[in-house]
Amino acid sequence: MRARTPAVLAASVVLALAAGPLAAPAFAAPSAPVSSSADRKGPAEEALRAAIAGLPNQYATAALVRVGTPGGDWHGSAGVRDLTGDGPARPDARFRAGSITKVVTAATVLRLAAQDEIDLDAPVQGYLPDLFTPEFEQPISVRHLLNHTSGIKPGDGFGDDFAEVYAHRYETLTPQQVAASAIAKGPEDFAPGTRQQYLNINYTILGLLIEKVTGRSYASQATRLVLRPAGMHHTYFPGTDPRIRGPHNRGYQAVERPDGTTELVDVTEWNQADRWAAGDMISTTADLERLLTKLFRGRIVPQPELEEMFTTPAGVPGATMSAGLEYQEADGQVFWGKSGARYGYSAFIGGTRDLSRTLVYSVNSTDAKGTARNPVADAITAAALR
Repeated sequence: MRARTPAVLAASVVLALAAGPLAAPAFAAPSAPVSSSADRKGPAEEALRAAIAGLPNQYATAALVRVGTPGGDWHGSAGVRDLTGDGPARPDARFRAGSITKVVTAATVLRLAAQDEIDLDAPVQGYLPDLFTPEFEQPISVRHLLNHTSGIKPGDGFGDDFAEVYAHRYETLTPQQVAASAIAKGPEDFAPGTRQQYLNINYTILGLLIEKVTGRSYASQATRLVLRPAGMHHTYFPGTDPRIRGPHNRGYQAVERPDGTTELVDVTEWNQADRWAAGDMISTTADLERLLTKLFRGRIVPQPELEEMFTTPAGVPGATMSAGLEYQEADGQVFWGKSGARYGYSAFIGGTRDLSRTLVYSVNSTDAKGTARNPVADAITAAALR
């Protein structure tokens, strides 16, 4: 096993907020009371309550939070189910987990590696010869896909901005089409394993790899090898179904009108087929907490394959990503986790490797795919890490 020591991220986990209290926007429905399952003082409980109080506001319509520490656990929820009524946000709500799907995909690949069905050092071209063109002369290992050092260019989507992709939200773009469009662009100008570049395409191809070696669908294998062992009974892969099945809080995207005012567009229903093994999973905070704890305890991926999830690639400048996870250092502790975002929904799971501090949240962000940080999510993170 290669020895690697994480370096401190240039942009570490946020530990304090620069902004003051948030003013409720004109479009906000009456704020629902914060609910919590905590009966004892956990770490920064007042700060956690304050972080999600006052929802909905201009940044989020709902938030669900689960924090675990040696001093106890804290579960909280705030906001509303939707902006057309006054029902409080459901704490058991399902939501789009976005790129947290990659944690499940990585764990599935590593389980198959532990069963000698996949060789992490083998070129993926050998597993998927019909996908790659002769231009891809340099071997791209399975491990290169897992840690985003493959040098494969991004695949095509339905557009580059919200208006374009929203217009196609009920249409299907298959993972095979996405992968083919990426390969058609040829390789990047760097050798595999020499640079880290976070792209969904790496995990789209891993989904194809899982199907090739098992002869079964990605969803069935990820469910069999990860979701069931983790006890994630409320998590599923929607395929081409645009709905969120079961209880959920609706998601919205803020869109500026021509007159300069802001409109919140309901984006709850959306066909996520093109995200697939890179980001289409629907889950709950309780299920994601189960995934985090059982995964870190070695109950899903066995050693030594589990080390791949806590190992960044050697010799790659600035590398922070491992197989499915990314590390950040804050307050002298190293946290391993993964964020995810689809329109209307932002989520995060993470913790210290010994699980002495864990955080899972879902924030119904009104600009989940934007470049600006979300103050609600930042406030949750700051309070959870105190």
